[in-house]
Amino acid sequence: MDSPIDEALARLRAEFPARFEQATTEQALRDENAKILGKKGELTAILKDMGKAPPEARKAIGEKVNLVKQEVEKTFHACLAKLAKAKRDAELNARPFDLTLPGREVAPLGHKHPISIVREEVVEIFRGMGFAVHDGPDVDFEENNFTKLGFPPDHPATDMQDSFWTTSGHLLRTHTSNIQVRAMTTQAPPMAFIAPGSVFRRDDDATHSPMFHQLEAFLIDENVSLAHLKGVLAEFAERMYGPGTPVRLRPSYFPFVEPGAEVDVACVFCKKADGTRAGCNMCKHTGWIEILGCGMIHPVVFEACGIDPEKWTGFALGMGLERIAILRYGIPNIKLMFESDPRFLAQF
Repeated sequence: MDSPIDEALARLRAEFPARFEQATTEQALRDENAKILGKKGELTAILKDMGKAPPEARKAIGEKVNLVKQEVEKTFHACLAKLAKAKRDAELNARPFDLTLPGREVAPLGHKHPISIVREEVVEIFRGMGFAVHDGPDVDFEENNFTKLGFPPDHPATDMQDSFWTTSGHLLRTHTSNIQVRAMTTQAPPMAFIAPGSVFRRDDDATHSPMFHQLEAFLIDENVSLAHLKGVLAEFAERMYGPGTPVRLRPSYFPFVEPGAEVDVACVFCKKADGTRAGCNMCKHTGWIEILGCGMIHPVVFEACGIDPEKWTGFALGMGLERIAILRYGIPNIKLMFESDPRFLAQF
């Protein structure tokens, strides 16, 4: 006469294949398998009852339990493979696409950075006036950044607190004027170039950043005068900020130009409806904001670059693209352009 354990094993052995076959999904199949082999499963419960069997019968019962367990596992994996094959066959035999389905929503695209927008605009403005783009390295020799531009050895800009120097004696360029030097020492005039790029200085406040972007423009030809420079500046202001944009030149000193000037445009932050300016912190209550420095290229620079200053003359100007963007879009703080805030960038 069979023991209760033998009867339970025989009943489970006869029932489980049909239960597995009735499971139509992988999850349902796994649930049935857990009901048999899980911690609270039927076969586990049978094993716990082995303690009630006579000692001499336990070995035989254990062998029967292991045999049923192996059959359950084998059947489970076979049914699992069968379900996977059926699912794959259904995918292969289905239509390649369903025209009735709604279209997938396209993820929102990124936005151009305001500096990139302004850089492209400024480059196109100067290209429209006949300037070509010239490039140069971010890390350069001291002579290209200072000496050939007429900076005296004790000029404050060469100090460690103003420039980023490397241990090899090179430095991160403090202006894109190093491109002007490279162009003048490798090409013969006449020439008209613009040189956009990143520059590096030890500045950090609401209107300055240790890394910022500049655009240098320079023209060299015979009989170039300050009038040509003023014409280019007036045209640039008209195209960048609209017709009638007020521009003023203030005399200033730069080692590489003579005469030199700083160029201001009317402040966009405190402009009233009648066109007047009330004054604000951004323009220091003057109604004007400086956008660039300029001047006639100093004869010393021509001589250092191997160009005859008696035959050739020229002008150069350099602007910070962040300041151009601040005026273009009314951005109150330069740091906003370096924080990658999507709420800020989405406005452009």
